[in-house]
Amino acid sequence: MAEDAYRINEWELATTNLHRIGKRRYEVAVLPVGAVEAHNRHLPEGQDYLHTTYVARSCCERAWGACESVICLPILPYGVDCNQMSFPLAIHVSQATLDAMVREIIVSLRHHGIRKILILNGHGGNEFKPLIRQIQCDMDVHVFLCNWWLAGRDKYAEIFTKPDDHAGQFETSVAMALYPDLIEPGVAGDGAARAYRFEALRKGYVSTSRDFAKLNDHAACGDPAESTPERGRKYLELVIERISGFLVELAQQPIDDHFPLVP
Repeated sequence: MAEDAYRINEWELATTNLHRIGKRRYEVAVLPVGAVEAHNRHLPEGQDYLHTTYVARSCCERAWGACESVICLPILPYGVDCNQMSFPLAIHVSQATLDAMVREIIVSLRHHGIRKILILNGHGGNEFKPLIRQIQCDMDVHVFLCNWWLAGRDKYAEIFTKPDDHAGQFETSVAMALYPDLIEPGVAGDGAARAYRFEALRKGYVSTSRDFAKLNDHAACGDPAESTPERGRKYLELVIERISGFLVELAQQPIDDHFPLVP
């Protein structure tokens, strides 16, 4: 699945070329967005960048086999990380900056005739719903959002034995499956994080933004114990199958007066 970055892939903007693009009509563009931040002590700073790139490329490669009209854009590597800046070399861009970049990319896509766009988000700090709402009022495009790590949440408990909010069993298992050489052995924290003092926040009917430095000293909220590459591969396969299936459906459905609703 989408492992060779140095071959021509007609489903990938970075590796295809004008000769080939000129013969194609792309219906759907996939824009991956990640982040660069601490993920416990043992996972790479580029965790969100790396796994989101893999998922985006794999989904587009698989969808291409069924429709040959999807294009994977290069990932935007930086995300909203103001609440991680206490940890060294976290890179933060504001949501407004990120929104501006995404909007300009969508304007370019619309200029080239692509009106269906999937933002494939790989970082929980990025929030695109208000932007999508405004863009669809301003332009004749249809923008969809997928936080890829949530695409298989209904099956999560069948694969994993521990919850993972950040850098725990889920993310460690994905890293084991995709880039085991980037996992530092023997240094991971247990992910135990301070709880909210307010019941409303603990139960979730009130929310706020967390300063990760107040959770613990290793930027994690989830226990990486019992992580395995098999768990990671199983979840990745589930979400790639689902998201690629959506891309095929999206590419094949014409835009009419009711799109994306039923006629």
